[in-house]
Amino acid sequence: MEKKSLETATLAGGCFWCTEAVFQRIKGVETVIPGFTGGNIKNPAYREIITGRTGHAEAIQISFDPGEVSFRELLLIFFGTHDPTTLNRQQNDVGTQYRSAVFYHSEEQKITAHEVIDELEKENVFENKIVTEITPVSNFFPAEEEHKDYYNQHRQQAYCQYIIDPKIEKLRNSFSEKLKSGS
Repeated sequence: MEKKSLETATLAGGCFWCTEAVFQRIKGVETVIPGFTGGNIKNPAYREIITGRTGHAEAIQISFDPGEVSFRELLLIFFGTHDPTTLNRQQNDVGTQYRSAVFYHSEEQKITAHEVIDELEKENVFENKIVTEITPVSNFFPAEEEHKDYYNQHRQQAYCQYIIDPKIEKLRNSFSEKLKSGS
């Protein structure tokens, strides 16, 4: 059996519980790791990140098979399942740690991110201007164990029902052809 050649994408779209839940359901996505990137201290803990003083964003690192899902398609899903027009905020989560950002791993990813944003802006997909940061990936620090697979393990919690469930529903309605079976 031929070994897949996987690529990595690092995205920040507010709370990493939300983005993890979305991308776990996409065909071609092998792993989704919630964590922190873009900040100025090593190995930050969640309790430090939520203060907004470390400069990190809550992010996910995705390992994906570009033969099944392209980076461009991942970006369209990313922009379609969070609000990229609010600076340092997603719904009630406010602070730089909740910013919208694409942390690119290659020049090709950087170019693709700019192209996708330009297309969305030209098509007036959003009422307001996209403020998503496009920056090179720096160190990525995985979050503590209790943050991994959060939505799937805590669906009964109010945050999951009121914030994440609508994102999953939007994913199913807008990107059904990209979903893993049973998602």
